[in-house]
Amino acid sequence: METTIVDEAFAEKLVTTARTAAGDSLRSLTYFTRSNFEQLYLRDDLERDADLDSFIGHEWRGFKNTTDAYRGTELGEYRYTIRVFENGFLLRVTSDRDGVFLTTDGATIRDFNSYVTAIKEVLDDKTGRDE
Repeated sequence: METTIVDEAFAEKLVTTARTAAGDSLRSLTYFTRSNFEQLYLRDDLERDADLDSFIGHEWRGFKNTTDAYRGTELGEYRYTIRVFENGFLLRVTSDRDGVFLTTDGATIRDFNSYVTAIKEVLDDKTGRDE
């Protein structure tokens, strides 16, 4: 897997983690920062026709808007976002520096919690190495 914005080992670890957590339900995995993004995985039966530029812009703004809007509420700290669509789900896991969105065919809240735990561990490990 050739990558441009992250090193190959990190990209492979993210993909392996997502594939292990979601199994065959995983449709795609995209890593993003404030200024760039890269689709690291796309299941073979899907077309590469998604407008990822628009997705990333929306997901990054959505993260900032959500964390600002709910900061200090009784709901607690923001953790992640799930979007439900006709043909699947989008899960956004984001930090102040970077994030991932993955798409799946089907999942339960329990599944999403386990996906987030696995992905956050990889993102947090990368952040720790970058500092």
